[in-house]
Amino acid sequence: MTTIQARELCRELFLQTLDSLKVAPRLRERISVRGGILKIHLPSAPLRRFQNVRIVACGKAALEMATSVIEILAAAEPDTRGVVVAPHGANQPRNGHRSLQAALRGLQYFEAGHPYPDERSLEAAAAILHLLENCTEDDLVLFLISGGGSSLVEKPIHPSILLADLRRFYEVLVTCGAGIQEINILRKHFSAVKGGRLAQRAVPATQVTLYVSDVPERFPSAVASGPTMADESTIEDCRRIATQYDLRDKFPASVDSLLESGRLPETPKPGDICFAQSSYDCLLSNCDGINKLLELARARGIYAEADASCDDWRYDKAADYLLSRVEALRQQHPDERVLLVSGGEVSSPVPAGCEGRGGRNQAFVLYCVPKIAGKNLVVVSAGTDGVDGNSPSAGAVADGESAKRAAALGLAPPDEFLSCGDSYAFFEKLGDTIITGPTGTNVRDLRVVFSF
Repeated sequence: MTTIQARELCRELFLQTLDSLKVAPRLRERISVRGGILKIHLPSAPLRRFQNVRIVACGKAALEMATSVIEILAAAEPDTRGVVVAPHGANQPRNGHRSLQAALRGLQYFEAGHPYPDERSLEAAAAILHLLENCTEDDLVLFLISGGGSSLVEKPIHPSILLADLRRFYEVLVTCGAGIQEINILRKHFSAVKGGRLAQRAVPATQVTLYVSDVPERFPSAVASGPTMADESTIEDCRRIATQYDLRDKFPASVDSLLESGRLPETPKPGDICFAQSSYDCLLSNCDGINKLLELARARGIYAEADASCDDWRYDKAADYLLSRVEALRQQHPDERVLLVSGGEVSSPVPAGCEGRGGRNQAFVLYCVPKIAGKNLVVVSAGTDGVDGNSPSAGAVADGESAKRAAALGLAPPDEFLSCGDSYAFFEKLGDTIITGPTGTNVRDLRVVFSF
């Protein structure tokens, strides 16, 4: 196998895996209409007739989830209202409809800011809160939640926090190097729509949350900062995280003073009565992507293993670990091609004053470039949402000849691109970015290290 063939094989494995992570088939397994009766196929959800259905869809998979549910519900003809919130640029016709308006059939639609909230994020939150006013026991509220929802739907917990402060708060969190669970603990406590507060708003309706997970599976309430789920974290956790990552001086004064004052209200906790009529189900997660990658690799006669133990590590530490793991596997299986699959996310702190383009996936691969130079190795890392940081790429691919090809083009060494957070520029010049566009799903990142 040539280096080019190995590189294209790894790219193809990622893209085929991505194609398997579609939301609509999973939704049809959970929701159906039989004899005009809407049925929710979850162990803890009721099977009964609902005349009034309210839909709240937010996140990177919001459009796919909402349009699929609307199609399913059409056979039952309930009184359906709803709000759908997706990232800017997501407005494309769905499911064969000539227009998005036709696909959503009257639901309110917002495109809002990601990764930082904007004015439309505030407007979307206001619309959702209004939608959930005066719910009754005869209402079914379907919450369709996916990653990205944290910034797309937002309302500060206190009026002293203005939009500019809110954006700065998010910028500090996103670039500080903290894990997603820690980031979302802070987001929950400073938001009027996160950490279970939408569930509070929808009482006494029957509530069903169907979600696509972009967080560690042990932390489901971190998806979109858990707007419908009980929050196990506390304000004291917020203070601890802010101190650990030296954030207090970086926070806007309105945020820091609220954290210091003791006036920050707690989020609803497990056992709160507001969750008594709530059911939850994860449609897709990172494990689905990992398992599909393994299946596809093994079908090609490749020895493949998974190792997700470096989830939430710094990108460089994770890269060193996975490269050493694949080397150990190669020694154990000297006559076979060996592929190591990893998932989750790595952290990639952004250097101060950095104006480059890139993200954690491209930083991970770029760090590997000199490490794998001259070796029969390929490294891929990409986001299943099609977006990596502030770049148009989902991620990148590198091989043992990447360093040589970059030098031939006169590019600076990889560490110089890393130091200014400009990993995208490096791979764009090599033609080794992975461009998918928004995928309509989001189950975290996938990484492949292939020894051939």
